[in-house]
Amino acid sequence: MAENFNVVEQFGIDVFNEETMKQRLPKNVFKALKKTIAEGKELDSSISDVVASAMKDWAIEKGATHYTHWFQPMTGITAEKHDSFISPMGDGTVIMEFSGKELIKGEPDASSFPSGGIRATFEARGYTAWDPTSYAFVKGGSLYIPTAFYSYSGEALDKKTPLLRSMDVVSDAALRILKLFGNTTTKRVVATVGAEQEYFLVNRETYNKRKDLIFTGRTLFGAPAPKGQELEDHYFGSIKERVAAYMKDLDEHLWRLGITSKTKHNEVAPSQHENAPIFAPANLATDQNQLTMELMKKIALDHDLVCLLHEKPFAGINGSGKHDNWSLSTDDGQNLLDPGRSPMQNAQFLTFLAAIIKAVDEYSDLLRLSVASPGNDHRLGANEAPPAIISIFLGEELQAVVDALVEGKEYTSEGRQMFNVGVSSLPDFPKDSTDRNRTSPFAFTGNKFEFRMVGSNLNVAGPNTVLNTIVANSLTEFADTLEGVDEDKFNEALHDLLVNTIKEHKRVIFNGNGYGDEWKEEAEKRGLLNLVSTVDAIPCFTAEKNVALFKKFGVYSEVEMHARQEILLENYSKVINIEALTAADMAKTEILPAVMKFGKDISDIAASKKAIGIEPTVELSIAKKVNDLTAQLSEKAHTLSDAVVKAQGISDAEAQARCYHDEVFADMQGLRAIADELETIVGEDYWPYPTYDELLFNV
Repeated sequence: MAENFNVVEQFGIDVFNEETMKQRLPKNVFKALKKTIAEGKELDSSISDVVASAMKDWAIEKGATHYTHWFQPMTGITAEKHDSFISPMGDGTVIMEFSGKELIKGEPDASSFPSGGIRATFEARGYTAWDPTSYAFVKGGSLYIPTAFYSYSGEALDKKTPLLRSMDVVSDAALRILKLFGNTTTKRVVATVGAEQEYFLVNRETYNKRKDLIFTGRTLFGAPAPKGQELEDHYFGSIKERVAAYMKDLDEHLWRLGITSKTKHNEVAPSQHENAPIFAPANLATDQNQLTMELMKKIALDHDLVCLLHEKPFAGINGSGKHDNWSLSTDDGQNLLDPGRSPMQNAQFLTFLAAIIKAVDEYSDLLRLSVASPGNDHRLGANEAPPAIISIFLGEELQAVVDALVEGKEYTSEGRQMFNVGVSSLPDFPKDSTDRNRTSPFAFTGNKFEFRMVGSNLNVAGPNTVLNTIVANSLTEFADTLEGVDEDKFNEALHDLLVNTIKEHKRVIFNGNGYGDEWKEEAEKRGLLNLVSTVDAIPCFTAEKNVALFKKFGVYSEVEMHARQEILLENYSKVINIEALTAADMAKTEILPAVMKFGKDISDIAASKKAIGIEPTVELSIAKKVNDLTAQLSEKAHTLSDAVVKAQGISDAEAQARCYHDEVFADMQGLRAIADELETIVGEDYWPYPTYDELLFNV
């Protein structure tokens, strides 16, 4: 990027955003497209050709020769197929064309993407459909068109389609509530998201010497370095020059693509960092986070670095999360999770708050499932991230308001007037009136909820699809209860609804230390779920209540849910299978030869000393220790290989995933323990790959 990068001039320069549309589209077409974007409606086909032509001309001026429908299959990453704009004229020349039909709809081969049994391998047809609410952009000589992806028979094969559906249903439900409070002007409520992205940077040369990092994204072996994060000297510390150069380059690329990269800093662990954007509509935030992760990895290579997005690339130090800051905003800019300053605003806020409390309690299994992955299992509950138990943090001030409401008592805010807690005189309480709770999975932070369980490598579409849907369900039930109430009885009915809802679901509210064992015991007494692993969480997807929920709102069909459950199980097994094969290979072909060479050399030294009459006490002790551990390493490597063969032979997807978790993963841990102990004994020159010292402290 240029030395003198002007952020204001360059921001969004590679995006076909509203400003660009306004300049390039006829006024009537621009208004129609803007209405489509604002209301989330389908694009009128009569204007699609005009939009496509303007988009093509703009992209060509930017150096684009191709276009691609950019989508998010259920692999967790993005996919793209590029077609050129060229169209032959028949005389050996070409022109550049792009039609409205090509803009709106594409047809990539769907046979090689995960479908969970929805599609047979020989059934190849799949479609992409333009999402006009997410801006197109130019990157690498192609026009990227954000799209949804679905099958020939109409089932969603991607992460975005259910997210868009959920955004519609939470908007519809929220509008019903707003109407009860006299708001008839808001046309749409938008779920907004800000995804804080944590990551590690390591030297490219060092990375290339470790098979585990290359194949799995995490270190399968590695003894702790003498220094870790215990001095707490890295968090918010001075950013190294090389890392700062990378961050600057990344920011400039993101800004050109209209991504509001706002915050960057060192994270807790050595070589760990964070990037955070400003809020955006959930689907746009999802697209931008996927693009951010892609650019993080690509730009790192330009700096001879590798960006690690795995949730737990290194044992013994913090892993990486992606805090999902979620809220609801109206099309005229009102944040519905802002407590507000007037009594009626407070009543409205508490209605949305009660709906969220109810939603999180009733569907905690879905929230846990939405962040479940083999990588994230290493974080959750590991004294560095929220526990696997879902709970809500409200903070002292808001907790006091809720308690007073439920108990029918007066509420006193320090330094403020006393209020009689009734709907027409609900208290005015300040934003940011309490400390944050970094141990809470779902914390209220002033005007939003921070869902802290999301893993750094996950697509945020899944968690936000669940959040939108479960909150829509609560709001819909509230609206069903209140819409038929006479106006003069509304306040009383609302008061009773809020009190009863909070009483019924207050078990999910917890403001204490989520890391403590005491909370696990307390949570069990409260009847809260503790789904420790991904394999524990996946079967919850197709529980009867959850199928009923998603079918009710049309976010997922039952077929789509069963397909996704199958995909999640298969993915878990495949990830652990790759890790196990890599671990066994490294143990057998790298670690064993290295420790045997070390053991031989120590034995030779011992023999040489003994030959001249010196008792080789130290050498014999080391040789015996190495010999014993080497035998154990060999045995555990073969045990692991046998466990993999056993798991591979299981045909039932759930039983196979369970075997990979209970046996294969457990055997991997046992193998690692021996290898890591050997690393602390064997000479540094013998060890076959870079250690944690080199990986974490040489950037």
